[in-house]
Amino acid sequence: MLVKTYGSAVYGVNALTITIEVNISSGTKYYMVGLPDNAVKESLQRVASAIKVSGYHMPRQKIVVNLAPADIKKEGSSYDLPIAIGILAASGQIPAEELEDYFIMGELSLDGSIQPIKGALPIAIQAQQESFKGFILPRQNVREAAIVNDLVAYGVENLAQVIAFFNKTETLEQVKVNTKEEFLKNINNYEHDFADVKGQENIKRALEIAAAGGHNVILIGPPGAGKTMLAKRLPTILPPLNLNEALETTKIHSVAGKLSAADALMTIRPYRSPHHTISDVALVGGGINPQPGEISLAHNGVLFLDELPEFKRTVLEVMRQPLEDRKVAIARARFSVEYPASFMLVASMNP
Repeated sequence: MLVKTYGSAVYGVNALTITIEVNISSGTKYYMVGLPDNAVKESLQRVASAIKVSGYHMPRQKIVVNLAPADIKKEGSSYDLPIAIGILAASGQIPAEELEDYFIMGELSLDGSIQPIKGALPIAIQAQQESFKGFILPRQNVREAAIVNDLVAYGVENLAQVIAFFNKTETLEQVKVNTKEEFLKNINNYEHDFADVKGQENIKRALEIAAAGGHNVILIGPPGAGKTMLAKRLPTILPPLNLNEALETTKIHSVAGKLSAADALMTIRPYRSPHHTISDVALVGGGINPQPGEISLAHNGVLFLDELPEFKRTVLEVMRQPLEDRKVAIARARFSVEYPASFMLVASMNP
């Protein structure tokens, strides 16, 4: 029997729909096709254990799992849950009628519990754009997805809950987040405050002018003069984020897996302060599986480079184009992704 479930892959700060096709026929082996990486290939072992612990059986037949479109590389462990549900539906253990209405994403543990994923917000936006009825995802990520209007977000803790939902023996509680209310409630809720700084009137005046115009700043002074303290408090005098900026910033941090379970929306301007031993790739983003770098995580906020002369020359050189274009393009042989990088650069050094 052939069954289709739906998930998503994140590229850059956007997502695209992935169809997980499961077919069970006579035979004995399991096959995973559709350009999966090692983490996706290993999922069948996690899925088999989770299904058994949840009180169901893994079919002892030929199982073919296809992740379509097959020319796009699938990475990570977040396909475990849709694969498990697809196998259960294809083997007739749960009904398959409603599977086409939902995006399903989540990593399975061997005991059937569901672990958090990265990029829940862009995936939820994609589900809403594709007119899916709802999105079933780990409880730790559900507040991210719930800020998307016209999409029902269900947070689940284990595989048994999802099975019971499709068997209609248990209902899942929809998580609702009022985006504007969440935004207004937490706006400008900073840990530090520029008003904490006593004295230093000249440098405070200079930083206020820089903040008003979005200018880059270099602070030169002896150790202990308060350069780092002032830079850390600079975001608190920048204009508040508007809702569009907050959503854009949240998407980047969601893709990087930097949001906590309590955060639905980033309402304060980010402040990033990488150590001077940072590599080029860690600063601008990239890697084998491209991830946003520090300059993208500082988008709409402040990037602080403490002890500027200690940074490698190549690290400083790679910031030229992002500073000018306000975005960074990472190109690979098979694909390219683009991350926004509109930040205010603040650097400090000793005389």
